[in-house]
Amino acid sequence: MPSFPARSVTEPSLDTRETHMRRRMLKAFVGTTSVVLFIALGIAQNRLQHVAAQGKPAMQAPIFQVDPLWPKPLPNGWIIGSAIGVTADAQDHIWIIHRPDAVENNEKAAALDPPQASCCKPAPPVLQFDQQGNLVGSWGGPGQGYEWPASNHGITIDYKGFVWIGGNNAKDGQILKFTKDGKFLMQIGHFGQSKGSLDTENLHQAAKIFVDQQASEVYVADGYGNHRVIVFDENSGKFKRMWGAYGNKPSDENFGRYNPSAPPLQQFRNPVHCSEISKDRFVYVCDRANDRIQVFRTDGTFVKEQFYMKQTLGSGSAWDIAFSRDPQQRYVYLTDGMNQKVHIILRETLEEVSSFGTGGRMAGAFYGVHSIATDSKGNIYTTETWTSQRAQRFLYKGMGPVRTSTQ
Repeated sequence: MPSFPARSVTEPSLDTRETHMRRRMLKAFVGTTSVVLFIALGIAQNRLQHVAAQGKPAMQAPIFQVDPLWPKPLPNGWIIGSAIGVTADAQDHIWIIHRPDAVENNEKAAALDPPQASCCKPAPPVLQFDQQGNLVGSWGGPGQGYEWPASNHGITIDYKGFVWIGGNNAKDGQILKFTKDGKFLMQIGHFGQSKGSLDTENLHQAAKIFVDQQASEVYVADGYGNHRVIVFDENSGKFKRMWGAYGNKPSDENFGRYNPSAPPLQQFRNPVHCSEISKDRFVYVCDRANDRIQVFRTDGTFVKEQFYMKQTLGSGSAWDIAFSRDPQQRYVYLTDGMNQKVHIILRETLEEVSSFGTGGRMAGAFYGVHSIATDSKGNIYTTETWTSQRAQRFLYKGMGPVRTSTQ
């Protein structure tokens, strides 16, 4: 058997083996350290971002939470149409007004002739709810001695407990005053008699009414046809004064569509949608299609204005307002039916500090949020027009920090 020479193998020295081992350990350490360092950097960055967010100054603002169980279902198989007014009385009962003729046939099948189904029927126009959401009163519609609006719009309970109603049909030139049980008391203006924005006897599609206890005067946001705020004596209905945007003489000139890039228009656009007086005697006016609130003294002297979501077209962003119920009325709540939200505004500066709401038909969402009111506890009540046709309650949860534009 042949023999082969032995293969020479050189064994590494002890020093060489230790060197290789150290290199392998170093590579493993470096790799592990890199991963750990990467993770640590990520954690540190997140912590820094969190600290930065925590360090960001937080604005204190009222916080609200929707009450999905208010109001309770209506009795008698009733259903409401476009809900275009809401107000709270001294007993914290909530009143809404809606348009029964806005209920579609497939919703009022029981009211058709012949009936098409067991449900439902349009409810009376004026509805009164207690704090638990129970319907405790209802009335409204045409009657003897007054001209019920062809398209009712807005409802106000004054300091004496009287109920005021407007209307925005093309020929509605009147506002009406009733007792809480629906007894007619007074009418200012007449159906189909408007002569324009300088008419001192008739209105034209009045949107909302406010009664000033201190001066016994009625302020009307007038409105969809005219371009003014007009003031009457509370008891006699006698004309007192009126004004347009910036306190100018009202004008019926057609200024065309709103252009957010143009200089501010020196007149109100239709509709002038609200006029409310604060405790410190300033008049806040919703110039809806111009996306702004203008503030005046009670004699019509212009004080200041602020725009909200100024790029909003269509029906505009400034629909209706209510004041917070703290003694200073520190906040203004502004409904915005185009952007589907309620803006929360510091009344002193007109700066928006927060908002709530989004588009939709679930509880807390909006579609055409139209009118707004507050009760003595600070809760907010809204009504929606268009096809949402409902009322909602938002419970006041106290003051809290807000760091974003929406709650």
